[in-house]
Amino acid sequence: MSGPALPDFPWDSLTGARERAQAHPGGLVDLSVGTPVDPVPELLRAALSGPAAGEPGYPTAHGPASLREAVVASMARRFGVPGIDPAAVLPTIGSKELVAWLPTLLGLGAGDTVVIPELAYPTYEVGARLAGADHVRSDGLTAAGPARVRLVWLNSPSNPTGRVLPPEHLRKVVAWARERGAVVASDECYLGLPGEADPAPRSVLHPEISDGDHTGLIAVHSLSKISNLAGYRAGFVTGDPELVSGLLAVRKHAGMIVSRPVQAAVEAAVSDDAHVAEQAARYDGRRSRLRAGLLEAGLEIEHSRSGLYLWATGDEPCRETVDRLAGLGILVTPGEFYGPAGARHVRVALTASDERIDAAVERLGAS
Repeated sequence: MSGPALPDFPWDSLTGARERAQAHPGGLVDLSVGTPVDPVPELLRAALSGPAAGEPGYPTAHGPASLREAVVASMARRFGVPGIDPAAVLPTIGSKELVAWLPTLLGLGAGDTVVIPELAYPTYEVGARLAGADHVRSDGLTAAGPARVRLVWLNSPSNPTGRVLPPEHLRKVVAWARERGAVVASDECYLGLPGEADPAPRSVLHPEISDGDHTGLIAVHSLSKISNLAGYRAGFVTGDPELVSGLLAVRKHAGMIVSRPVQAAVEAAVSDDAHVAEQAARYDGRRSRLRAGLLEAGLEIEHSRSGLYLWATGDEPCRETVDRLAGLGILVTPGEFYGPAGARHVRVALTASDERIDAAVERLGAS
């Protein structure tokens, strides 16, 4: 029996470029994947190995009240989103699993349509396919045509472009979806890395966007990037209490539960803002240096003021840019991974050590 038709895992196609880059005398500078390289803050390591590590019983899918209350406080403090009901907070096993399974968990299937960004993290499409639903790529509000739209994905700041959607656009998407009874799911993985964006990125739950009404809205958060917890698989979802309650019910039955020590680390992470500011400053410095190097090498940068990536073009097919940079020992991601509109761009991640970023900048300047 075969499962749903899924695309090939795109990063598998980078083997040749990786081997070429690894052969560089100065070694590989891997800017192809947004995986953290900086240390896990000691505060969070201590929480992981603290009292929760000795609890022998099963954790709850909903997590302890203290965790949910800490998330509520952090959403108000960090992102200006007041009034979240602690019951409408649900820890997740990172954010990717929630992104992939959300259409299924919401009951979507054949005949339903998921709207994803024109340039999109591949898992949005995978999630629609897993549910047996259709998907449409669109940054506008009319491309879905007569389709029965049940779910609309937002991602701001964007992966791969670093684009920040203005508040007026977010408001229009929310209004459009509410007119059609569709859920808006906002992937806010990079919201804590505002960079140089003005105005700052907004959560879909922000009163300026939602009018203080979270009906039909879900915000998906990850601690992988802002807290270096990719290895912990730590995230949460919050928003419409009814939608979150439904997700909780299914996840309890399915055993989709975050381990108790990781729940403790999540609580510690959302309760401390200092380590987030420190990590964001690291990425801001890397963004500035790497942007200058790419510009000096003749590439153009679009958007890329926030988040974790630079969206660059050499005005040539993206694989040619990948190969050219691989010759300098620098591995980047072809823009085609994120949709047809990325065919002449590459995504350059900021997730390398300062030493490796500086090596890349030096090579770009000499190219």
